[in-house]
Amino acid sequence: MNLQQITPSQDRQRAPTLAEACRFWLKFGFVSFGGPTAQIALLHGELVEKKKWISESRFLHALNFCMLLPGPEAHQLAIYIGWLLHKIRGGVIAGTLFVLPSAFFLWALTWGYAVYGRAPWVAAIFFGVKAAVMAIVAEAVIRIGSKALKNEVMWMLAAFAFAAIFFLKVPFPLVVLAAGIVGLIGGRVWKEKFLVFGQNKRGKLDEQIVLGDDIESPAHTKPSFGRAIKVCAVWLTLWWAPVLLAGLWRGWNDTLFREGLFFSKAAVVTLGGAYAVLQYVAQNAVEHFHWLQPGQMLDGLGLAETKPGPLIMVLQFVGFMGGWNVPGGLPPFAAATLGAAISTWTTFIPCFLYVFLGGPYIEYLRGNAFLTTALSAITAAVVGVVMNLAVWFAMHILLPQNGPFNWFAAVVGVVAFFGMWRWKWNVVPVVIGSGLLGLFFKVAISG
Repeated sequence: MNLQQITPSQDRQRAPTLAEACRFWLKFGFVSFGGPTAQIALLHGELVEKKKWISESRFLHALNFCMLLPGPEAHQLAIYIGWLLHKIRGGVIAGTLFVLPSAFFLWALTWGYAVYGRAPWVAAIFFGVKAAVMAIVAEAVIRIGSKALKNEVMWMLAAFAFAAIFFLKVPFPLVVLAAGIVGLIGGRVWKEKFLVFGQNKRGKLDEQIVLGDDIESPAHTKPSFGRAIKVCAVWLTLWWAPVLLAGLWRGWNDTLFREGLFFSKAAVVTLGGAYAVLQYVAQNAVEHFHWLQPGQMLDGLGLAETKPGPLIMVLQFVGFMGGWNVPGGLPPFAAATLGAAISTWTTFIPCFLYVFLGGPYIEYLRGNAFLTTALSAITAAVVGVVMNLAVWFAMHILLPQNGPFNWFAAVVGVVAFFGMWRWKWNVVPVVIGSGLLGLFFKVAISG
């Protein structure tokens, strides 16, 4: 059943065709700079505010679910919305096109890094782009916070979450779990303060939104045991087949198989996105497997932060350098490319499994008031978590280690922020312009 068949009014906005969705997801894959915070904000701005393909509460409901999953939440959110609009194939297209441009960009950048090191002119462009990324993240925090923090209770939850992570170093999963418990309890004792999402309070149809609050979830989202078994069989096979084939081909102690196994484990046990996984991966890649030299993980993060797509794509850098540094009898270029491919595959394929398996049950429970109060509290806490990431990012850009205050990034970042916030500048010219300014600035001070 398609979306047009389930709409309650003939005047409701037309649902996007699969071709229209493909064009959007491909474009998004090329412009999704700034890490998960900025990407979620871009998705919100495009799909909720501009295109009106999905309502505010449905978007946040999906986001809350994705925040609870291991792996990159922005990628999983794209899969979820693509699946809502165009079934499994829509989710596959959305998730693939989100990652594909990033994978090619980072492969090329990592190859250049491995062969030539960091060229001065490339570093100069990245110097400017980082200022734009800082502004994108800051604007995203304000945009999401204005939607999620509806009252003083939600503001307090966001503040406590920020303090817990920034000052007390509480792990991200514990913050999310605590927020969910607070939301469940708060929904019973103070429902009006916690039930801030999930209801159409206007009492009328919103015919400007394709997937509005006033219509039932599409038929393909209905949960069933048989469907769950099929999803598990298909996606677990896709996940593990390349890993096992690598072991049979190259041996069970070869770098390629060990990378597939390690990144599969990381896809299961690491919550909180790229920043949460960095310490775990860096420690094992440097100290245990010797895939990277000390300091190379930070170089990889710098490369990953300056290309579009999920920030957790930094794991592809680790896979590439692991194959390059420990080729195991293969030519370094071939080993590195295969390492990049298997690390990317085992990082992102599990996301499809998690969303396609859990999505129908999350949609089924969308009208459950107590689940909604828990997810509303989690959303508020996530604002605090995102603020922590924004502050962390700004500190590393404006106050570089053993360096003076980066006034160039501060000026460019402030201009870019107000341009996007007040004058609705598009992110693409902002990123390109900031990169060119960085190049001109470095040329000027070096000349």
